[in-house]
Amino acid sequence: MTVADVSGEPDRRFSVVPPRRARTRRYAMTPPTYFAVEYAINPWMDVSTPVDTERAVAQWEGLHRTYLDLGHSVEVVAPEPGLPDMVYAANGGLIIGDRAVVARFKYPQRAAEASAYARWMTDLGYSPVTTRHRNEGQGDLLPVGSMILAGTGFRTDAEAHDEIAAAFGRRVETLTLVDPRFYHLDTALAVLDDTTVAYHPPAFTAASRERLRALFPAAIEVGSADAHAFGLNAVSDGRHVVYPRAATGFGEQLRAAGFVPVGVDLSELLKGGGSVKCCTLELYG
Repeated sequence: MTVADVSGEPDRRFSVVPPRRARTRRYAMTPPTYFAVEYAINPWMDVSTPVDTERAVAQWEGLHRTYLDLGHSVEVVAPEPGLPDMVYAANGGLIIGDRAVVARFKYPQRAAEASAYARWMTDLGYSPVTTRHRNEGQGDLLPVGSMILAGTGFRTDAEAHDEIAAAFGRRVETLTLVDPRFYHLDTALAVLDDTTVAYHPPAFTAASRERLRALFPAAIEVGSADAHAFGLNAVSDGRHVVYPRAATGFGEQLRAAGFVPVGVDLSELLKGGGSVKCCTLELYG
């Protein structure tokens, strides 16, 4: 079995499909009770486009149910009025083991979310720390194996990467984004297991593309149609990959690489510039 690359040619890296093993995960999600598009801080947001909050809640509940059906646990963070983007829980910070770093947001419209997520972390028994420089949590900080892939270019300061490395005692690999449509790392790259990622090459600088190819020679390179459908804003347990079902080509690539694609519809939440991963903060063991 082979998987097609972005050119449509068979990718011989997956001529022998490796076994994929799921691992039970612990997630956190915030219901979109107050979700709205009241401002525009990314290219996906349009204040003139109506938002159906009931539909957004129904789609969010579908994602929540999907995780439970896959055997994972989900902590529900209480939403707060006046914070319409709080549904994008991934941006709240980074938690690994007994350590937690809370976000420091770029835009003032989201700044109060940091306090909300810090209170939640404290209630769970963490002692969250802050960074001096801007970081937008798991939007730009994605653990893979023993390292952390760290995005910069739009939201998270490169200087924060050193702070993250010190906080968690892990190697941090800096990746620079260049396309404003992919303003967070988790919109352009998905961690599939401890050694495999999928990403959209045009979202990165040439140097970052070269680094990704060196780190992950068996990575899945995803084409524009699926990337623009936010297909890479996905969550994997090592075998099952929950992703926006509109990214049909990516689903086929996942299947050919031995993963089990689980498509969901979060089209209403995409109006705010987020999808599956944006709505999911993982609590890493």
